[in-house]
Amino acid sequence: MSAHRLAIAIIGTGFAGLAAAIELKKHGHDDIVLFERGSEVGGVWRENTYPGASCDVPSSLYSFSFEPNLNWLRRSSEQPEILAYLRRTAGKHDVLRHVRFDTEVISAEFDEVVNRWTIGTDAGDVVEVDVLVSAVGQLSRPALPDVEGRENFEHDAFHSAEWDHSIDLTGKRVAVIGTGASAIQFVPEIQPQVKQLILFQRTAPYLLPRFDTVFSDAHHALFQRLPIIQKAQRAVWWMAAETLSIAFLYSKPLSRVVTALSRWHMKRQLRGSELLAKVWPDYAVGCKRILFSDNYLPSLRQPNVAVESDRIEEITAAGVRTVDGVVHEVDVIIYATGFAASDFLAPMKILGQGRRDLRAQWSNGARAYLGVSIPHFPNLFLMYGPNTNLGSGSMVCMLESQAEYIRRAVAGLRGGDAVVVRADVENRYDVETQARLVDGVWSKCTSWYRAADGRVANNWPGTSSEYRRRTKEFDASEFVHLSKEKGIS
Repeated sequence: MSAHRLAIAIIGTGFAGLAAAIELKKHGHDDIVLFERGSEVGGVWRENTYPGASCDVPSSLYSFSFEPNLNWLRRSSEQPEILAYLRRTAGKHDVLRHVRFDTEVISAEFDEVVNRWTIGTDAGDVVEVDVLVSAVGQLSRPALPDVEGRENFEHDAFHSAEWDHSIDLTGKRVAVIGTGASAIQFVPEIQPQVKQLILFQRTAPYLLPRFDTVFSDAHHALFQRLPIIQKAQRAVWWMAAETLSIAFLYSKPLSRVVTALSRWHMKRQLRGSELLAKVWPDYAVGCKRILFSDNYLPSLRQPNVAVESDRIEEITAAGVRTVDGVVHEVDVIIYATGFAASDFLAPMKILGQGRRDLRAQWSNGARAYLGVSIPHFPNLFLMYGPNTNLGSGSMVCMLESQAEYIRRAVAGLRGGDAVVVRADVENRYDVETQARLVDGVWSKCTSWYRAADGRVANNWPGTSSEYRRRTKEFDASEFVHLSKEKGIS
């Protein structure tokens, strides 16, 4: 039976979903359906439209290796251009005809009699497929802070990932809660237009220079004439990211160099200001995501900006009350508080062999072999699953490795066949992964990388090159093969 006879469903059409679909289509699979809850492709790059939204990874690296773009407008691209790139890539590789837009998957159950997945959608549709690929990612569900009284605020409030463009911030008093990647980007954009901006900082980020530049016509002409130049840039940025990963994980001398560079950059931007003591981190570099910006700290120095580091005790009808009893009255609250990154596949209900509930299986933390395969859930594969996030570098590199691994996993399957990773294989892998993480930098502070019980469920404890080596081949001996004709083999 040819490859295209396998029915495959992919949930999500961001970088992860497109990587999986394109890889499978390249190798003969055409009976593919992609479920997308939005009205177009793009994932986080469709959803996050806040002012200044951009990627801090250079575009030559934050793009598919098989689909280079010689016409990026700048080294680190902004949201509209990245979204346009994803739309263009989906169209070029004939993915769009497979997509069901405005359709959210709410459930999936494995039928052990026929070795197929039955998928339920919010529209009431029921779809049966042989293979299910989740590409919903780790950053798809905005998280609001656990602060008392959020519902009591009587004015406008929204999350940065759900930016309300109908609200005019001109002349308003604005509270920004959070100092993560989105706040670093939108604060400098809104600061000139607001009357007052109060930035509520729980923990300060390390900042490094952005190394951004606008590409001129001369740059584009050079890239067109000599595409190898962009490939060389991609290689250089990849090596720089790998070096940062090594610094975080293995090398204290390298880590000290990164700390010193961040200190130099931040001190230089705050020269003559007393802000450095307030915004300098009190944890090891790399424990939280390092951010890249050249305009965030200068914006904090402006007379209409205040940095408040006292803990928030309550949201009131009029504003934000801190533990010192002061109520900071504001007209708008913007929550820059990240995502429910460790709630993998939520809120979908996923049932595997014996109607085993994935949420229950993951009650002590999400885990999967190579971040891709889960015991008791045959023919279910994850893109950007547990322990595959990077502390530095481009997730696109990881996604390509995962897409190729999934393609190899299903290569020998016929309709009615399934593979499921052995529990002992996944357990050994998880023990190894957590052992490498427990003494690493990510276990030294509180961040979205780390669950409340201390388990690091998001990050990969190595470099992207190591991950690529480990996913380069699909080892069938690590899996149980199921066939409706032959049973278990």
